[in-house]
Amino acid sequence: MTIMSEFKEFAVKGNVVDLAVGVIIGGAFGKIVDSVVSDLIMPLVGLAIGGLDFSNYFLQLSGAPAATLAEAKKAGAVFAYGNFLTVLLNFIILAFIIFVMVRQINRLRKANEPAPAPAPAPVTPEDVLLLREIRDALKR
Repeated sequence: MTIMSEFKEFAVKGNVVDLAVGVIIGGAFGKIVDSVVSDLIMPLVGLAIGGLDFSNYFLQLSGAPAATLAEAKKAGAVFAYGNFLTVLLNFIILAFIIFVMVRQINRLRKANEPAPAPAPAPVTPEDVLLLREIRDALKR
């Protein structure tokens, strides 16, 4: 078997294709969640805690004062805890959504599984059958 034929067999296996599709959809889904968090949720959180832009919470480590995170990063080292909190919230939301999806998929799988066939009645050994016949004959 040549290297190319082995690679072709590997590349067209269902698991590899499923993984590739999952990675692509996951990347796109991650962008959607990032947009939901940064464009919808974080402004509401910022409003609730005083109307500040949550992504601009940072500590300038180089000592030069800066008004925004972008300016602070240009000036030197920055401890951007607001950005970290935004990314953490992204992760929590994404993990929760994936949990709900997997939970629902598992429920659907259980609902679609056929009921297990009833176990066959245990086969009575022949010697027990013979003893029963003798017992019944003696009763008569």
